[in-house]
Amino acid sequence: MISACGDKAAVKSYQWSLPADFPKPHIPSDNPMSVEKIALGRHLFYDPNLSANGTQSCSSCHEQALAFSEAKKVSIGSTGQTHRRNTQALVNVAFNRSLTWANDEIVLLERQILLPLFGDDPVEMGASGFESEILAKLNTVKYRDLTQQAFGDDKLDFDRIVKALASFSRSLISLNSPFDRYAYQMADDALSPAQIRGMNLFFSEKLECHHCHGGFNFTQSTTHEKQQLDLRAFHNTGLYNTAGKYSYPLLDTGLFEATSKVQDVGRFRTPSLRNVELTAPYMHDGSIDTLSQVIDFYAAGGRNITQGEFIGDGRVNKQKSQFVKGFNLDETQKQDLLAFLQSLTDNEFVTNPAHSNPFTKPD
Repeated sequence: MISACGDKAAVKSYQWSLPADFPKPHIPSDNPMSVEKIALGRHLFYDPNLSANGTQSCSSCHEQALAFSEAKKVSIGSTGQTHRRNTQALVNVAFNRSLTWANDEIVLLERQILLPLFGDDPVEMGASGFESEILAKLNTVKYRDLTQQAFGDDKLDFDRIVKALASFSRSLISLNSPFDRYAYQMADDALSPAQIRGMNLFFSEKLECHHCHGGFNFTQSTTHEKQQLDLRAFHNTGLYNTAGKYSYPLLDTGLFEATSKVQDVGRFRTPSLRNVELTAPYMHDGSIDTLSQVIDFYAAGGRNITQGEFIGDGRVNKQKSQFVKGFNLDETQKQDLLAFLQSLTDNEFVTNPAHSNPFTKPD
């Protein structure tokens, strides 16, 4: 399915758009970054011809205006199949230690991208069995030229498609929010008094948000050239506590599906909070609609479902993270915390022409 192609093009050293002295992400030695490869990946990302039936592109579920997430509870694939999980935002994924909601062994974008392309349970792009047809649709003057620039010859195959998509995804760097200007550019006026009060709450031991959403990427699931620790960034947050063997909806038991360890039931990857204001609905299954409701959920120490299919008190789930203890906030404090989370929105990132659809906007 995937052939081995060398990166034969002589490319300029890639310049990361990072603050001064910021750590660089780890990049696979067989897929170095280049502006040419990113350009190819950008076109592929927005091209519905990458799906077997030509109805969806990567961008169908990863919209730039929503920090490359989507406003649906769960995704719907190119064949109309409803998925069981919410689309994750593509924000600073070059720094991610893990890349799916519930598999700690998928740590490279080149491997993760195979899932939406070729996976059949669920079907997303539906490329499996249709590789030749897809490559034929992509055999255009434009793609031959882009491939020539990126790889040194014009032969596009799925190995190069995956490498180009991974390179484009790694280029999606968001580090220019009001919080960043306050924290890294020393602009004292970048945050309002309410946002500063909310920041202090966020990093307090009272709320303990930072234990799971810490570091510059606001998630434990981070890796880079200077990081020493390898944290296991999967947590059961008390979202469910159903009757039955595993006390969790069998539709999706989280990390347990990959490890078969009972302690991993209901554990899901901690997502970045960067641009979180734009990425509703929330949780792995999109079951919480608003950021305000997310704060209420954590303040309660989990969710008590009193009726319906998933009745049960998640607050007493035996696998719940030790950091989800609940807390008390008055309305002013809650609004301050919301204001701080909104300060993580990077408007430049979600409007950057370099990340936009090249088929509808000039390069």
